[in-house]
Amino acid sequence: MFTDKTLLITGGTGSFGNAVLNRFINTGIKEIRIYSRDEKKQDDMRRELNNDKIKFYIGDVRDYRSLYGALKGADFVFHAAALKQVPSCEFYPMEAVRTNILGTENLLKAAVENKVKKVIVLSTDKAVYPINAMGMSKALLEKVMVAASRNLSGEETVFCGTRYGNVMASRGSVIPLFIQQIAEGLPVTVTDPDMTRFMMSLENAIDLVLYAFNNGKPGDIFVQKAPAATILDLAAALKEIFGAGNEIKVIGTRHGEKLYETLLTREEMAIAEDLGDYYRIPADNRDLNYDKYISCGKSAISALSDYNSHNTRRLDAGELKKLLRSLDYVQRELKKKSKELSHVEGNDHSGDQTGNHQIEQGNPQA
Repeated sequence: MFTDKTLLITGGTGSFGNAVLNRFINTGIKEIRIYSRDEKKQDDMRRELNNDKIKFYIGDVRDYRSLYGALKGADFVFHAAALKQVPSCEFYPMEAVRTNILGTENLLKAAVENKVKKVIVLSTDKAVYPINAMGMSKALLEKVMVAASRNLSGEETVFCGTRYGNVMASRGSVIPLFIQQIAEGLPVTVTDPDMTRFMMSLENAIDLVLYAFNNGKPGDIFVQKAPAATILDLAAALKEIFGAGNEIKVIGTRHGEKLYETLLTREEMAIAEDLGDYYRIPADNRDLNYDKYISCGKSAISALSDYNSHNTRRLDAGELKKLLRSLDYVQRELKKKSKELSHVEGNDHSGDQTGNHQIEQGNPQA
């Protein structure tokens, strides 16, 4: 599907964009466009990758004109640009609105105008039963996508969405924070020991997007089934992996955080299609003629449960450690620690040799 095609990634300098590049750069894809407003990260990527397949576009999804220009000639779009930090969005909710909602509207409109074939919009579990500004803005992002797809009769562009949980070791997530605290000998700060989160890797996130790309119909949202772990178990597993004795300190829930995250509401479970490793949530394509639905409604939902990080499969300690060790980020940090230890031990050994040599040289004089 991607051979000789052009793919644009909004927010392409982020963790997801980098992972997509790693997956696609050595394939038959013609061009990958990185669209973002961070010229420093773009320059870093340009120097590191040095690949003619990658083109860089400075722009902001809030600006329709820059999006329109970047999308000329593009075949597909992965829309990852967003404000994602929960506390930041709590303090600046209108910034979340402008990027996550209005920016998405701009992207979809520009995609239709440029006859882009397919757009995959990335959402989050925080959009389900949202209690924070980030989740609310992502929930409306989904609604904007579904509404736009409903209005595309006769157009060749297809809009689909994905929804996933916290991506392990992505930029700004808790795993890099815990590893940094461990390395610096600081307390590992846990907000709530019983808080659970879905455990998904960046590779899982890409697999989900590609599954939506290959199987999605207009307005569909796809969810990947995933196991979960408590934040306390996550911190303890990382301590064991790094052989650390740091104190675990409970600091309390941050602004806008939930005890657990939900990937599908019970209302969505009533209509979702179980595809094995994934759920497909079809678009609600009913119109505004409510009279049709007074005498005949949807399936009963009272007996259903939502799909959340409290009732999904819980990873045990061994499974969690194995999963964490498989992450490239954790592997890099372990190698960094190993090199630092080797350097320290080498210096200590060198000092011992010098000291012994001085003693041995001094003995004859004694």
